[in-house]
Amino acid sequence: MAKAKKLPSGKYRCLAFSHTEKVLDPKTGQMKDKRVYVSFTREKRKEAELAAAQFQAERTPATLKKRQEYGDMTLTEAIDLYIGSREMLGRSPTTIQDYRCIQRNGFQDLMQTKIKDMDEVILQEAIRVEAGRPANRRSKHPRPISAKRLRNEWGLISSVLHKYTNRLNFDAIELPRPANRSVELPPARDVLRIVRGTDIELPVLLAMWLSFSMSEIRGLTKSKSISGDYLTIREVVVDVGGEPYRKDMAKNPTRNRRHRIPPYIMSLIEKVEGDALVSMSGKTLYHKWIHLQDEHGMDHITFHDLRHLNASVMALLRVPDKYAQERGGWKTDKVMKEIYMQTFSEERERVDDLIDGYFEDIMQHEMQHETKKVQ
Repeated sequence: MAKAKKLPSGKYRCLAFSHTEKVLDPKTGQMKDKRVYVSFTREKRKEAELAAAQFQAERTPATLKKRQEYGDMTLTEAIDLYIGSREMLGRSPTTIQDYRCIQRNGFQDLMQTKIKDMDEVILQEAIRVEAGRPANRRSKHPRPISAKRLRNEWGLISSVLHKYTNRLNFDAIELPRPANRSVELPPARDVLRIVRGTDIELPVLLAMWLSFSMSEIRGLTKSKSISGDYLTIREVVVDVGGEPYRKDMAKNPTRNRRHRIPPYIMSLIEKVEGDALVSMSGKTLYHKWIHLQDEHGMDHITFHDLRHLNASVMALLRVPDKYAQERGGWKTDKVMKEIYMQTFSEERERVDDLIDGYFEDIMQHEMQHETKKVQ
């Protein structure tokens, strides 16, 4: 069995024979056989030697063919090949768009590296470097990309490497843990007060009151989404290449939910001209929301934080967890198996009444307050 050697870093590397390749001998001008080895680097000597031994034990013509066929590809070439295979499987344009974004911006130190030259040490160092990459280089005080974004990027890189090589131990690679994002959410009353009468009142209420995301709100139409007093998520609209793209299905099955339309929101819907309930772009909606907060001196929360505010209201009202999860479309295995098919039971109607009553009481109070001011 091959013996591991200690590296200057303190880790151990063991070389395992993979195969032979024909190469040109510059001295004789003749072709000769060259032995090719695979490197395994681990924290402990025995771990490196075990990985090398396992590789040799599992070495088959198929694995050797994969290494010979794809080993000379650079990572960016492998990503091109991987994206092509995903497009053939009908992956969403938004998913493909994000893959290309990662290819352009993420793990740039790795993109021109050949797959056969990668090992766990190189990948771990690349993750460390990527974790410090500025999220917005144009900002005066750029922050590094989030741990969540890094995990999304690594999801693509690891999937590509899984597909085109089988000699890497991905269990030995660690990612930074996501930091808990702490946001001070404003009271629902304050949000209702600043949006009343504005051109973004309807989308803001759909997010905060009914817990719809921006893409879900942009996908709502009178013709497909409204049936009687209920609003159903049937389509979503996202931006692909700067242009709106309408998809038939939401992010996951639990997101394709429906809610009873509160009378106040219905009154806003009835004033909308055209089929789409919200026709403005996601970028426009986001900037209008931020500008509105600036006008009223509020600390910024994102448009998506309005869904978190909805969750906080449900916690305040002590809505049972299973109904809160169902209303918000937050997916778990338990939700999928035990809750999703139980929509609109008598208890669910009571939850609707409770949440609608909370927001309607605030709206009535604000309207009475405005009437007194006029008088």
